[in-house]
Amino acid sequence: MTEEQLQALLHEMTTAEKVGQLTQFAGAFYSEQEDSTPVTGRIEFPVEEDMIKESGSVLGVAGAMKLMGIQREHLKKSRLGIPLLFMADVINGFETIFPIPLGLGATWDPALIEELQTISAKEAASAGLHISFAPMADLVRDPRWGRVMESTGEDPLLNSLFAAATVRGLQGKDSLIANDRVGACVKHFAAYGLAEGGRDYNTVDLSERELRDKHLPAYKAALEAGVKLVMTAFNTVDSIPATANSTLLRDLLRGELQFDGVVISDFGAVQELIPHGVAENEAEAAKKALEAGVDIDMMSLSYAHSLASLIDEHMIDSTFIDEAVLRVLQLKNELGLFEDPYRGVSLEKEQTVVGHPSHLALAQTVAEKSMVLLKNENVLPLDKQTSVALIGPYADNQDLLGEWSIFGKTDQTTTLRQAVQKQYTHAIYAKGSQLYERDEELLKEAIAAMEQTDCLLLALGEGKDRSGEGRSRSSITLAPCQIELARLAKETGKPVIVALFNARPLDLTELEPYADAILECWHPGSEGAKAVVAILSGKVNPSGKLTMSFPRATGQIPVYYNAYQTGRPLPPGSNERFFSRYIDIPNEPLYPFGFGLSYTSFGYSNRSLSSAKWDGSGILTVSVDITNIGEVKGDEIVQLYIQDVVGEVVRPVKELKSFQKVSLSPGETKTVTFEISHDMLQYYHSDLTFASDPGQFRVYVNGSSVCEEENTLTFSLVKS
Repeated sequence: MTEEQLQALLHEMTTAEKVGQLTQFAGAFYSEQEDSTPVTGRIEFPVEEDMIKESGSVLGVAGAMKLMGIQREHLKKSRLGIPLLFMADVINGFETIFPIPLGLGATWDPALIEELQTISAKEAASAGLHISFAPMADLVRDPRWGRVMESTGEDPLLNSLFAAATVRGLQGKDSLIANDRVGACVKHFAAYGLAEGGRDYNTVDLSERELRDKHLPAYKAALEAGVKLVMTAFNTVDSIPATANSTLLRDLLRGELQFDGVVISDFGAVQELIPHGVAENEAEAAKKALEAGVDIDMMSLSYAHSLASLIDEHMIDSTFIDEAVLRVLQLKNELGLFEDPYRGVSLEKEQTVVGHPSHLALAQTVAEKSMVLLKNENVLPLDKQTSVALIGPYADNQDLLGEWSIFGKTDQTTTLRQAVQKQYTHAIYAKGSQLYERDEELLKEAIAAMEQTDCLLLALGEGKDRSGEGRSRSSITLAPCQIELARLAKETGKPVIVALFNARPLDLTELEPYADAILECWHPGSEGAKAVVAILSGKVNPSGKLTMSFPRATGQIPVYYNAYQTGRPLPPGSNERFFSRYIDIPNEPLYPFGFGLSYTSFGYSNRSLSSAKWDGSGILTVSVDITNIGEVKGDEIVQLYIQDVVGEVVRPVKELKSFQKVSLSPGETKTVTFEISHDMLQYYHSDLTFASDPGQFRVYVNGSSVCEEENTLTFSLVKS
């Protein structure tokens, strides 16, 4: 349709039809075959048949035949023939499941993320979906938060790169979305990752400067990549819920950032303005949300019950509803739904595309690149002839897909036991314990298995029932029964290898002494078990690096690499009292941001800057030689950090500004060159101007965020 035709369609619509376009209900209301429990919460309310008839979009249901049927029945009842939008959480894959986003971040490979999201889009589109609620661009520093698994970590730069890559992968790069792509929805606007106490749906309190400097960049990157929708956050921003925050949505998002797409609430968030205490009833909640800029009310009846009467009673300007409806119609038009409400979907296409062998092969590759070797005391890789006792609650467990794999086939997922026994001839299995509960009989079987082999491989972790939305934890340690397994294994004197399956950074301080090697596997997806064995056996050399710090204790949270400088920084090696420190643990995390081991080692030498003084024009270059000083080929992620020594406001101790992945054969040396541009030195000042400070800057180039002072480079920014 042309813009004129869309305007004509809008003019022809009744108020009830307009309100319908701004409401979204779960698939259970459209199909008797659907589960009545929506995936992101349970809200019991009576949805009238007319509301379903006029509604504009459907949540959380997929399948080519199913969605074609729903669309067909809807169009029969729709006076104007306006098709439905089908939306769902396709976060790290549709049926072919890739590692959770926190694991995807550990690849440090935006191009790979774009590639896998293209696969996700193809599968989702073939199943009839139009919109994916991804990427989640929230910057997260608190691993107690259940939704940390859906993030890519604690760094603004990486989050920005991954958010943009996800949008490009899902949507493509054209304004009109092809039939084998889906629209992307960036979430949660804004700063949801800063929920107090790591508790879901909780308050967020931050300054505007902090919002702009640390949290907005990833959302902005998604907008610049052309994302079609923005989802509001559950939390407050400046004491106003994001879903009713006109300063956030109209002034910042639509005004300053010039977003002209659809804004959708999170699940039930409009109705939740009442318990938030900023709306007295549904009518006031609907009025505040619409006027703030929320176009679609997801899974509440606030709009459906109230907008029409608010307009009739002249309590709200009708232009607000017309603007919102037009944006929804424009999105449907960009998807080509007016020309083809089924967008080329067919059962044959779905069966051909979903779960294609090439998709599964990519899933294994991505899983291999996402895994992070946290510890290795010369026990990995494992020779094929090694006799292995595979023990632990994750040893024969198909729960590898993660919480948001709502369309994944868990019952078809290869377990670690199956993959290990295929690779290792001498492998025995004993469960040892339940995930969270001790079992005496299982423990006896595990002890017997430990006596029969040369090496002990423990498959430990937390299930998807301990992560994701609504699953925040006050303590992020492994269950005591799993720690007991590790202790008993260590007491045998045999090598102990831990394969860790989890969806958040854990406190591994108690586990670490019992393990000779720890491989962070995350919830690795459909081909995750095969990827684990590929790394354990040495077929693949691990290259993943953490994008979120692992704390030494829950009480250390939040701990993150780019913290602000303090007035009493702890001197290296000091235990003196009157400095910013803990008296019972070091300040540093157990495993820092950017950290990850390899089966080889890399040497850094000949660090150099092109100039010691720079006026900010052109480019300043940093060079370093990287040498593979080990015996096998490996990939190293070389990381560039910069510190602004003296700023107008307190600045972080370091900030990631660039990185490169290099592949090196044994003995090979490559020179890696980074370009520093003036914008890398800029930040939001106290008056919210975006500028740099003249003066000294420190430059660190290393394989993690841990940077030695003796390898520091410095330059001065001199402004004329």
